[in-house]
Amino acid sequence: MTIKIGDQLPEGALSEFIETETEGCSLGPNTFNVQDLVKGKKIAIFGLPGAYTPTCSAQHVPGYVKLAAELKAKGVDEIWCVSVNDAFVMGAWGRDQKATGTVRMMADGNAAYSKALGLDADFSKFGMGTRSQRYSLLAVDGVVTQLNIEQGGKFEVSNAETLLGQL
Repeated sequence: MTIKIGDQLPEGALSEFIETETEGCSLGPNTFNVQDLVKGKKIAIFGLPGAYTPTCSAQHVPGYVKLAAELKAKGVDEIWCVSVNDAFVMGAWGRDQKATGTVRMMADGNAAYSKALGLDADFSKFGMGTRSQRYSLLAVDGVVTQLNIEQGGKFEVSNAETLLGQL
């Protein structure tokens, strides 16, 4: 079942490659409980099929990096990119996209969280297995207040401009 506006984000975990060791976060991949991260925050989340893929790299991530300050000025505490890749790949891609410190590059290595959202997709015909659909959402204290799911290979409603316009 696909998540919808008014739903609580599901329980689950995502991983992030940490570049700088801090108290509570070691260098390298760290796994976080989504429920803990969203508590009391407004989070812009966008999901996409894969790191280093054409639309994801040329449009989706760069749009959120470019509009991050505007999103934060409208009350967004954090911006997350969720993809079915491992934390090492997401960390490297974040560096390449100049997203470090702006967009949290969250790894959903086995697509477990994408499946929990009901936003997984079968990309087997492209040799990519189970991936995430392309989407964006806004969660306030863990409750979905905006949701934009792309249809069949499109990139029209999950972009940063659309989510910014919904704030």
